[in-house]
Amino acid sequence: MIPFLDLKQINNQYKDELISACKRVIESGWYILGEEVEKFEKEFASYCGTDFCIGVNSGLDALTLIMRGYKELGVFEEGDEIIVPANTYIASILAITENRLKPVLIEPDLRTYLIDSEQIENKITDKTKAIMVVHLYGQTCEMEPISEIAKNYNLKIIEDSAQAHGAFYKGKRAGNLGDASGFSFYPGKNLGALGDGGAVTTNDKELAEILRALRNYGSQKKYENLYKGVNSRLDEIQAAMLRVKLKYLDDEIEKRRKIAEFYLENIKNPRIVLPFVRKKEEHVWHLFVIRTENRDKLQRYLYDRGIQTMIHYPIPPHKQKAYQEWNNIFLPVTEKIHREVLSIPIYGSLSLDKVKYIVDAINRF
Repeated sequence: MIPFLDLKQINNQYKDELISACKRVIESGWYILGEEVEKFEKEFASYCGTDFCIGVNSGLDALTLIMRGYKELGVFEEGDEIIVPANTYIASILAITENRLKPVLIEPDLRTYLIDSEQIENKITDKTKAIMVVHLYGQTCEMEPISEIAKNYNLKIIEDSAQAHGAFYKGKRAGNLGDASGFSFYPGKNLGALGDGGAVTTNDKELAEILRALRNYGSQKKYENLYKGVNSRLDEIQAAMLRVKLKYLDDEIEKRRKIAEFYLENIKNPRIVLPFVRKKEEHVWHLFVIRTENRDKLQRYLYDRGIQTMIHYPIPPHKQKAYQEWNNIFLPVTEKIHREVLSIPIYGSLSLDKVKYIVDAINRF
């Protein structure tokens, strides 16, 4: 079986360095908010091109704390509206509702699967305070028109960059395309930890200071609590793991680009809709997502031939039981995408022979 993602094989490439980093943390005697987190925050901020990075426990926490930080700053109030793509993982929505803010769902562009900027302005009201953009599958949203709308209506731009580590838009990396950005370091990401982890990047010093307190029980000084905070701190060992893997992230991206290019050039089955690529040097290919009306049949067919695939995602947020108040909403583009998409294997250690086998199987379908 060709696995959808072989994390053991991926991390084996860096095994000696990962063990050395883990040993370094163990021998330091300091395991929470120490030197490894501080150094990783500086290194990742530099990589993204931002002034600040705040390590947290997960990508969901990163987005949730951005919202909370803006509430503490008085930028958001309960009941305010946040524009967000309907075609996203549920975490994007959870971060909004957890803060008692109101998500306003926008349909995607069927070509890119990203938020359709032409639909945003019609949804803006006097309660709208921000646009959340989700850089899905490794490609950034078309930020120029979105930034123009945000500027005209005095809205914040929050990036969900959980799938876009290293992605570019016109010379700037994801994480530096809005006011604040949430990253996930879930093990399967292009920059994946060996457990959970996340971070916020921003150029806003005041927001960064609040987030550093919020992640640590609302405290900037031990036993003095300025806010009703949470415990959401990036672990020292995970920070050490991420420091190792960050050095190789651009190499991993290049390997993914070569595999994606092979798929794009060689998958010829007319039943398959291939991904749209705005600029090949900007896309980082967290996922390679194809689309077909016979998705479930294709997935079974590939599995029978030893190819594991995934569906990102089978049920859109507005059809989830968690948001049953939205279950009667009809969002045709989002629902079509969720019915038809299938993610095929793509990662740096996937051999060319296996890539060719996958292409051949899809073409024979």
